[in-house]
Amino acid sequence: MIPVPVFAGAHLVFDGLAWGGGALFGLWLRRGWLAETSRRISSRLGPGYYLALSVGAVAGAWLAGSLNTLAQDRPALSHSVAGALVGAIAAVEIYKLFKGLRGSTGVLWVGPFAFGIVVGRWGCLLTGLTDNTFGTPTRLPWGVDLGDHVARHPVQVYESLAVAVFLVVWLLALRRGSDWAIRRSFHVFCLWYGLQRFAWEFLKPYPRWIGPLNLFHLLSLGLIAYGWICYRADLADQRRAEGRAVPVPGPDHQPV
Repeated sequence: MIPVPVFAGAHLVFDGLAWGGGALFGLWLRRGWLAETSRRISSRLGPGYYLALSVGAVAGAWLAGSLNTLAQDRPALSHSVAGALVGAIAAVEIYKLFKGLRGSTGVLWVGPFAFGIVVGRWGCLLTGLTDNTFGTPTRLPWGVDLGDHVARHPVQVYESLAVAVFLVVWLLALRRGSDWAIRRSFHVFCLWYGLQRFAWEFLKPYPRWIGPLNLFHLLSLGLIAYGWICYRADLADQRRAEGRAVPVPGPDHQPV
């Protein structure tokens, strides 16, 4: 069992590092590897897009988090990063529908959001039991003691490491100019985040909603479905566009 030095201000410290660092990381990407993509996408967006994203993320975070914690033994208001992601997606998709915007805009947020999760989850761990994100008891050697002398799954670390793996793979693909990393990375992120989050939720003592599934299982399934459907749709659109492309005559077309 690994003792964890929990402290009350951990969330404040790591949230600042997570989202402040994420914002700087996103700005660096926009000025570097995503510069051209950022200019192309940003030129189509208006202030309403950012308003919808912000309102959706905040509303989703507090709604999902509170629906979960209000059903526990000690009811309390709370917020959730999974809820923020789902809320932001819903609000942006509605905005795009009314504005007639097509194509993914999420590549601009993949880096900042993934970075925020990788760093922020350590704040959840170091806050201890009061954070309500702790795992179920385990006999595994890496079980953590959050102050109650019970070895628990470090589910916060599991999620941080899982998202870190995605972030590294995405950055390597982005550096090579891989098509999926630019066009469909947000859809891949939703797929990966939903899959790994679905797995870890079985290791948390949250209230069950349907059979063995809690609220975040259901949100994860929604993210998986959204990511898969959008990935396939964009891939089909790209292939149709490539099929309609007119070949430019080259030297072999010249008369002799």
